Amino acid sequence: MKMNRFGIAIVCSVALFSQVGCEKKLDTDQKKASYAIGQQIGQNLKGQNIDFDPEVLAMSMKDVAAGKPSKLKPEEMQAALQKLQEGVNKKQMELAEKNLADAKAFLEKNKSEAGVKVTPSGLQYIVVAEGKGKTPTVKDTVKAHYKGVLTNGQQFDSSYDRGQPAEFPVGGVIKGWTEALQMMKVGGKVKLFIPPELGYGPSARPGIPANSVLVFDVELLDVKAGK
Repeated sequence: MKMNRFGIAIVCSVALFSQVGCEKKLDTDQKKASYAIGQQIGQNLKGQNIDFDPEVLAMSMKDVAAGKPSKLKPEEMQAALQKLQEGVNKKQMELAEKNLADAKAFLEKNKSEAGVKVTPSGLQYIVVAEGKGKTPTVKDTVKAHYKGVLTNGQQFDSSYDRGQPAEFPVGGVIKGWTEALQMMKVGGKVKLFIPPELGYGPSARPGIPANSVLVFDVELLDVKAGK
């Protein structure tokens, strides 16, 4: 039977939609665990901004599960992964440079906003409420509530959402926090605008791109003297 290109397209479309319609049910522990593993792999790759083909990834995993030999030679896989890593590194460097320029522009404008104070290190802050208690030293441990967002308002952390304040040593956090805490008193609240060099710098973190300005609302609840 002869079939033109249009006919082939129809057959392929039908096959594709049949596969989508036959989505597996997560009705066993094995299937649930397999799905969880897939989620972890996918989120890890996406979090690293790695460009990948999910269908080819699934095909490769099926080959392994079925005991089939690899469709690529070891040297071909090594070369492909090397090229992928080079592309990822290039993207990360370009993004870090762009973010640093955006951070400088934001901080330059923000320092003129109402209530903003700037320290010699470049830390910017607004005093929301003056505290009346003890001021911590770099050797102390503090209890604080906080919320952290990027300059676009995207939240990356919040002790308020967890319903429990955080405890940590003053000298064991990013430089912007260490400096700010030693200017506060228990009961005080501040809004911090932390430059990249006082935060995580060119190192990205989950939910925090490289060279990001970190905006924190901080409430100092208690100070425990260091040993």
